[in-house]
Amino acid sequence: MINIAVLVSGRGTNLQAIIDAIKKGRIDGSIKIVISDNPEAYALERAHRNNINTEVVLYKKFNSKKEYEEVILKHLCVYKIDLIVLAGYMRLLSSNFVQKYHHRIINIHPALLPAFPGLNAQRQALRYGVKVSGCTVHFVDEGLDSGPIILQKAVKVKQDDDEESLSRRILKYEHQLLPRAIQLFAQDRIKIIKNIVFLKE
Repeated sequence: MINIAVLVSGRGTNLQAIIDAIKKGRIDGSIKIVISDNPEAYALERAHRNNINTEVVLYKKFNSKKEYEEVILKHLCVYKIDLIVLAGYMRLLSSNFVQKYHHRIINIHPALLPAFPGLNAQRQALRYGVKVSGCTVHFVDEGLDSGPIILQKAVKVKQDDDEESLSRRILKYEHQLLPRAIQLFAQDRIKIIKNIVFLKE
């Protein structure tokens, strides 16, 4: 059983997917803490409803990113966290933070990386006129959505898609992919060779 921390900034639908998967026995682990940089994030309400510890760490209260992250790291240490999941967390982590949890931080991104990293991935996809988009679960490194890819799911782009409709269809698969990747980590089935993920049988 692994101890999981989830970092959030918004609605928390991926957090809910993790909570539901744990309840159904699909993840060998438990969420020990949900941390948000946004006190209004609905994800915090989802955590409260499920009796999960929460912390709000406001970036603007600190003089530097280092001080901000040190507080988060202290919370992670208290709960002996094995895996950090970024589920709609809107801040880039520093190199120092990433190194402390090397290959123990995963993120869900609504595009087929390495295409369309960063914000507004679905908007980027539509502007380029791609025929296939999707979502990616990857390890977090020092770059922007550039870490080793764990799982991906392709989603066809329809002719009448707009950003909202494409986002909605991709989100459905995010809710499937992220819990599956967490379980692969919990089962120690992920092997990384030269920045490429291989899944053990």
